[in-house]
Amino acid sequence: MKGFTQIEGVAASLPWDNIDTDMLCPAQFLHTISKAELGKCLFYEFRHNADGSLAPDFVLNRPAYRNAKILIAGKNFGSGSSREHAAWAVKDFGIRCVIARDFADIFYINALKNGILCVSLSQKELDVLMRDAEQGANAVFTVDLASQKIIRPDGQAVEFEIDPFRKDYLLQGRADVDEFAKMRTAINSFEAKHRASQPWLWG
Repeated sequence: MKGFTQIEGVAASLPWDNIDTDMLCPAQFLHTISKAELGKCLFYEFRHNADGSLAPDFVLNRPAYRNAKILIAGKNFGSGSSREHAAWAVKDFGIRCVIARDFADIFYINALKNGILCVSLSQKELDVLMRDAEQGANAVFTVDLASQKIIRPDGQAVEFEIDPFRKDYLLQGRADVDEFAKMRTAINSFEAKHRASQPWLWG
């Protein structure tokens, strides 16, 4: 997986609390195990009218935000079921960073494993960034993971915290299988000792 270092792009503001995984990727799209083209299902029921046409007032349908790389939301982002499809949909749409008050644990981990940076900020900081995002196509932010800073459109920086292991995981573009490979020598050593001490368990 390609590492996350820095992104620059428009931020879309969706000031809702409790955005759950069914809103991010409705159940009718869960039949696939492919990550491809899931961006079309992101916020499907909000992005579309009853007749299937696009709802022009929804933020991600507005011309200025159709290519947004950053999403700013409220509290408890990603709550609900554990479906990884929700993170797949976010990434396939083109969003690489979600900024919110806080995140549901399972969504946070799924996002991390798919190269999406989740940033938790205070409500005061969120309010400032949401006002910035209302500038439309001029609302260009830079999110720099190495320095742990969000550069606002006016050039001012907002710092954020992230667990060092998760930071390195994103920067290096690592995957769980890579972590397993690092432990291969220790695992082999343990199995060898176990076989020697309790051979009857190994047939």
